[in-house]
Amino acid sequence: MTGERRKFTREGEERRREALIAAALDLIAEGGPGAATVRAIAERAGVTPGLIRHYFNTKEDLTREAYRAMMQAMQADNAAVLTGLPTDAAVRLAAFVAAALRPPVMTPRRMGLWAGFIHQVQRDADMAAVHAETYLGYRNLLEGLIAALGPNDPSRLRLLAIACNGVIDGLWLEGCALPHHFPADDLPRIGLTAVGAILGQDLLAHYQSPLAQNAEPEEPNP
Repeated sequence: MTGERRKFTREGEERRREALIAAALDLIAEGGPGAATVRAIAERAGVTPGLIRHYFNTKEDLTREAYRAMMQAMQADNAAVLTGLPTDAAVRLAAFVAAALRPPVMTPRRMGLWAGFIHQVQRDADMAAVHAETYLGYRNLLEGLIAALGPNDPSRLRLLAIACNGVIDGLWLEGCALPHHFPADDLPRIGLTAVGAILGQDLLAHYQSPLAQNAEPEEPNP
């Protein structure tokens, strides 16, 4: 019974901690970092302001954890596309790059959150450490997918991953900021063309568009 009670307590505390992080993210998405006051976060999460101190020493600690949670969730959404894919390295890389440039990875809400957090990276060393951790986590995942294409010098792989990540980041920002400006599937195809050019691979040839997969079959001619 004691073990069950402790497990239940840990799970309950983890849910409350996640609720506080979710509340902070919602407030920042709606009104920027200034909207995420301790009182507002507590009210949104349905707890007392004093309870926040039980989980986070300071509001800044909560803000950093909210940023980490957002970035990790975005990486998880991007990597989820790899589940169930064949082992073909080009197919997996193409799917990963394309997924980074469409919802749920690429959304105006996520860009708004990112913009709300990113200015703090320049003035908060701990926030900069979270940024470095999440950036490197994503870049290392991308580097592993590139490495699977074939033998390559490790130092060159690093540079290739940085270059490809830069292409993805730039297109991601534009797509989030102007979601209705780009026709459906344009940004994934542009990203695949650009990343493929960097790597000397025809990634577009290995891309299966969700639009094509979801298209209604054509009626045969009578």
